[in-house]
Amino acid sequence: MQNSAVPLFECRTKDVVIRVEPEYLSEQSNPYDSRFFWAYTVEIDNQGIEDLTVTERFWQIADSRGQVHEVRGNGVVGENPVVKPGEIFRYTSGAPLSAPSGMMRGTYTVKEAISGKSYDVNIPAFTLDSPHEGLILN
Repeated sequence: MQNSAVPLFECRTKDVVIRVEPEYLSEQSNPYDSRFFWAYTVEIDNQGIEDLTVTERFWQIADSRGQVHEVRGNGVVGENPVVKPGEIFRYTSGAPLSAPSGMMRGTYTVKEAISGKSYDVNIPAFTLDSPHEGLILN
């Protein structure tokens, strides 16, 4: 997952490790129209002993102009993946902003297969940096 030019952000909650690698997409962005686009790849690494189902997501997206958006929904990328012990679920999604930089953070709600317990897993705060911003946020 690690591209040496792109930072990797990581966070652990209980036995779940979340890794995020953002990438600025210059070919899909247009700074003159205030359109900036990033892809981010997420890994959900189940280091526990139970199957986990990702049931919900929550994102907080803030841009360098102070606008904050919140996104809630079921699962991730249109599904509720089951991550078995020792496995990693990986997906890529995108984030558009009208400012040249920003930050994202959030949580996934996961449900344990055997106990039936649900809990929130933190997604690390990560930066969305573009070459069109003189200030790097993190």
